[in-house]
Amino acid sequence: MEGENIHEQGTAPVAPVEETRSESAGQGTAQATAQRPTKFCSHCGGSIDAQAVICPLCGCQVEQMAAATPNIVINNANNNTNTNTQVQKQTAAPVVMGQPKSKWVAILLCLFLGYLGGHKFYEGKIGMGILYCFTCGLFFVGVIVDFIALLLKPDPYYV
Repeated sequence: MEGENIHEQGTAPVAPVEETRSESAGQGTAQATAQRPTKFCSHCGGSIDAQAVICPLCGCQVEQMAAATPNIVINNANNNTNTNTQVQKQTAAPVVMGQPKSKWVAILLCLFLGYLGGHKFYEGKIGMGILYCFTCGLFFVGVIVDFIALLLKPDPYYV
């Protein structure tokens, strides 16, 4: 009667204990002969397959995954040859310098005619001289910068 009451309440009836034991005993002998080697999970303690890396019961990693080392083959067939067979002889050629200019002449031109680019024309920089003419020595800022730069140059300096 109690089994009927449980069934009426909406739960499944409990199978007799003897039947489950007999079924498991019959399968146990078949599993014992075909059973694979097992090991225990270090996290949950469950019995898992010996080759398992991740426990199917708890999902934790049981052992380190074997890192597959790639086989790297390097074929270096460097058959390049130097085709530049002409050897240039190093000769002691004289160093070509620009034309020497007097520091003091350039300073005086910068001081008095800097807004017209007089010192730039003296150095042979025609383009900069024209630019200084049209911009009043780059609005006098360029004249001041050039004056300081000329003071720091050696005498004679080469352009």
